[in-house]
Amino acid sequence: MSRTVRSFAELEAEFNAYVGSIGYATMVTVDSRNRPRTRILIPVWENVDGQPRGWLATYRTPVKAAHLARNPHTSFSYWKPGNNSVAVEAVAEWVDDLDVKSHVWRLYRNTSPRGAGYDLGAFWRSPSDPKLHVLRLEPWRIQVIRGADLRSRIWESLPLSSDQARKGDLPQDWAAADDS
Repeated sequence: MSRTVRSFAELEAEFNAYVGSIGYATMVTVDSRNRPRTRILIPVWENVDGQPRGWLATYRTPVKAAHLARNPHTSFSYWKPGNNSVAVEAVAEWVDDLDVKSHVWRLYRNTSPRGAGYDLGAFWRSPSDPKLHVLRLEPWRIQVIRGADLRSRIWESLPLSSDQARKGDLPQDWAAADDS
C-alpha cells in the first residue's frame, strides 16, 4: 500500500538511510525514439529549504547530453537485496558555475547523505577541471519502499514544465498528490 506524504521531511530520514547505504543508482534518460537508456551512477542529495535537490558529477557524454537536451526528465532507481528501494523522478539541468561545482565537490567528499558519494579526485583534478560536468536534479516525485513489508511512501511536488525546469523556476507550493 502506498501513502502520499505532504512534506519531504516525512520520508527524508528513510530516503537518506537507503540512498546512503545503496550508493549506486540506475539513471534513465530517453532517446530521440522514446526508448529508455540506463547507466549506473552515484548522485548526491541535499535538503535545500526543506526540498530535496540532487547533484550528479559526471562526464558530459554526447548520448547523455543529447537525451537531456531533448527531454530533461530523468529517473534514478536505488535497490539492494532486502528490497529497500528509492525511486526519484527529476528534471536535470547542466550547471557550469564554478561555485556550484565546488559545492558539489564538497558534497561528494563529505558524502551526502552519509554514505552517498566518493572522492571526485579519482576522476577529475579539481572543481575547475574542464572534464567535470554537473547536473542539478530537481525531484518532482520520490518514492521510498521498505523491503520488510513493502510499505511505500510517496512525496510529490507540483509538476514542472520543461521550460520551467530550464529556467530554474520551481513551484512555490510543493503540494502532494496521490497517484499510487
